[in-house]
Amino acid sequence: MPPTGKVLAVDDDPDFLEYTRIVLESQGYEVRTAASTEVALKMMHEDVPDIVLLDVMMSYVLDGVHITRQIRDDPALKHVPIIMISAIVSRDEAGVFPTDEYLSIDAFMTKPVDPADLLRQVAKLIPASDKTAAKRKEQ
Repeated sequence: MPPTGKVLAVDDDPDFLEYTRIVLESQGYEVRTAASTEVALKMMHEDVPDIVLLDVMMSYVLDGVHITRQIRDDPALKHVPIIMISAIVSRDEAGVFPTDEYLSIDAFMTKPVDPADLLRQVAKLIPASDKTAAKRKEQ
């Protein structure tokens, strides 16, 4: 049986969202996409995903960092694993990335994303989401 789970991919790049959808749906994942953090938060409250794939830079430079904080502060969402995905480490904007700040994410991947690596990370974190939820509730 292929792995299954609900994935929310958040990125302002429609090509990346389509690529992600194709890769994950090929392995049985249910994929929803959002082009902004505002839409993503609304979608998460309507139907909590098993994992979120989140770009760092969207409508403004650290948009993904800010939504991560909102997710972790929300009792209904704080257990959801987050994979942050970005090309920021290889861009001029890399200097604004908060390297001295703790980011409450479960994994970080750089673009371009290797499909096998993406599938491996998602499969690793979705089964762990129940344990992660229990751990975060204790904190």
